[in-house]
Amino acid sequence: MEMWSSQQVLDAINSGKKIKLIDVREPYEFTEGHIPGAELIPLGQVPNALNKLHKDDTIVVVCRSGARSLRAAQFLASHGYANVINMQGGMLSWKGKVEY
Repeated sequence: MEMWSSQQVLDAINSGKKIKLIDVREPYEFTEGHIPGAELIPLGQVPNALNKLHKDDTIVVVCRSGARSLRAAQFLASHGYANVINMQGGMLSWKGKVEY
């Protein structure tokens, strides 16, 4: 599992790198603003959503501050997902575009 800053995630998106963004916040937080293209899978639902995620994808996990996404990233890594990245600082540190 890797740790990226929000700037590294933004750079990866802007460069066209193929990443799957997973937002593990609650639905009400997601509707208050999320990274364009992010998929909402609240932290408590991550274990039930493994069938939606491919083990060969580069998965970037995002939350509000980086704590829930770290737990989700650790969970995914422990289940054989090799390319998991936690976005440090979460949406509080995000400087890119936001969808509502």
